[in-house]
Amino acid sequence: MTEQDVHRLLAKIPLLKAEIGKVIVGQQQVLEEVLVALLAGGHALLEGVPGLAKTLLVRTLAQATDLPFRRIQFTPDLMPTDILGTEILEEDHGTGHRSFKFNPGPIFASLVLADEINRTPPKTQAALLEAMQEGHVTYAGQEHALPKPFFLLATQNPIEQSGTYPLPEAQLDRFLLYVRIGYPTEQEELAVLTGTTGTARPEVQPILSGDDVRQLQLLTRQVSISEELVQQVNRLVRATRPATSQVKFIQDYGRWGAGPRAGQALILCAKARALLQGRFAATQDDVRALAPAVLRHRILLNFNAEAEGLTTEDAVVALLRDVQL
Repeated sequence: MTEQDVHRLLAKIPLLKAEIGKVIVGQQQVLEEVLVALLAGGHALLEGVPGLAKTLLVRTLAQATDLPFRRIQFTPDLMPTDILGTEILEEDHGTGHRSFKFNPGPIFASLVLADEINRTPPKTQAALLEAMQEGHVTYAGQEHALPKPFFLLATQNPIEQSGTYPLPEAQLDRFLLYVRIGYPTEQEELAVLTGTTGTARPEVQPILSGDDVRQLQLLTRQVSISEELVQQVNRLVRATRPATSQVKFIQDYGRWGAGPRAGQALILCAKARALLQGRFAATQDDVRALAPAVLRHRILLNFNAEAEGLTTEDAVVALLRDVQL
C-alpha cells in the first residue's frame, strides 16, 4: 500500500461519518465504537431500549460502505439452518442424476445484522460461533468460506426478559465490543423529531467499498503501539481476575475476569480509534476510551455485587481508577 493509498483511505473516513450523519442524529460515541469494530475486524453487540435507531444505524452503515447486507430477525422458533443454510436435492433433467447442493443462508453476507439476538434459543445462537471466530461455516463436513470482510452486528433489548435467552459467556467473548446506546440529548431528540416527520428522505451514498474496508483493516494492524502501553493493557486485563487482582473492587465483587482475548481486543481497538482520528500511533486515551466497551461483557461479578446493585460498569471505573496507565 503506497502513501497515496493511505491518504486516500483516511480521507474517506470523515466522508463516511458525514454520510451516516445524514440519517443518524448524535450518538457519536456509538458510531465511533461501531467503526472501531469494523476497522479492527471484529464484531459488535449493540444494546439499547427500543426506538434508539440500532437497526437503522446498521442499515445506514451498510449503505455507506456498499457492503452486501442481510438482516436476520431472531425469533424463538429460528433454527440454525435458517441462518447458515441447508442442502437441497437437485436433479439433472437431462441425465436424471440427483445430487445435494448447499444453499447458503443469510449469514453469507459482508455485513450481517442479527436483530434481537437474545430472542432465540442457545442452540441457534451457537450457530454463529464458528462463523464469527473462523470466518467460515461447516455443513455436512464441508467448509464454506464467508465473504471478506465479514462484520456481524447484533442487537438486544435490555428491558424485556420474558421469553429471552441471555447470551452465554463463550458467545459474548466472541464480540469484540459491547456497545451500549443511551437516550439522545434534548437537542438531538428535537432534531430527530424535526427530520423524520416530514417528506424529506436523505439518500446515503456509498463511500467505502469492500476493498477499502479490507485495506483499512490491514492498515489498522500497522498502527504503532509502544511496548510500555502494551504492558499497561496487560496489567489492566490481568487486574480483572480476582485471584491475581490488586483492585479492591475486583477482590470483593469479582467472580471471573477477562481472558487474553480482551487484551488483544483492547490493543486492536486502540489502534483502530487512532486511525479513525488520523493518527498512526495508539495512546493511553485510546485505551481508556475503549476499555468499557471491551471489558464490560468479559467480567463476571458475584452475588454480593448483584445484591448491592453493582454492575460491570462500576468494575471498569474502579479498574481505570486503580490500575496505573
